[in-house]
Amino acid sequence: MPTSRSYRDSCGIARALDIVGERWALLVVRELLLAPQRFSDLRHALPNASSNLLTDRLRELQHHGVIRRTRESATGPQVYELTERGRKLEPVILALSDWGIDAPHPPEPTSLSATSVLIYLRDHVHPDPAAPPTVCRLELDGTTWTLRAESGRIQVHSGEPATADLSLRTTPKTLSALLTDPAALDAALEEGTVTFAGSRPALDSLLYGR
Repeated sequence: MPTSRSYRDSCGIARALDIVGERWALLVVRELLLAPQRFSDLRHALPNASSNLLTDRLRELQHHGVIRRTRESATGPQVYELTERGRKLEPVILALSDWGIDAPHPPEPTSLSATSVLIYLRDHVHPDPAAPPTVCRLELDGTTWTLRAESGRIQVHSGEPATADLSLRTTPKTLSALLTDPAALDAALEEGTVTFAGSRPALDSLLYGR
């Protein structure tokens, strides 16, 4: 059952934690930052959360106006998306990411969702601002994303691009490893853990800002 626990503290921090302080709540919000998601998408992205627990968190977040359930089209499946109030949590989550990324002793084994690594790519990689705009079709675990590098920034959108200069297919964990170790790209291409088509200099600029 959804929780109704409260700190019973009128401080704004405590009131916020009454809404998003339960386990997995902020990670649900994280997964919705870039695109609406189906329940099955969220289960895949959060494999260590049981179906019942995830259902409880979704109900609570809906009740508090953080997310809503809708359809992407009249005949499409139901998806969850952030409300305007929920989207105000984005800077909070990004600040937590910056604070926690260097925390000692990460748990093992770990999971890593596509949204997590794409948020890192969007916010921490800065392509050459003088380079021409570049569009990349990125496939992570069977889901397609569109990356657009322009003016030193990377925009991330869900779905297929109309046209693409680059095409890249890999897993979230492999992409994360590449972002932190440029030397690993050649080995990944040779091993087949990364499939790539297009300009290699453009790929280097997209991943490493060079």
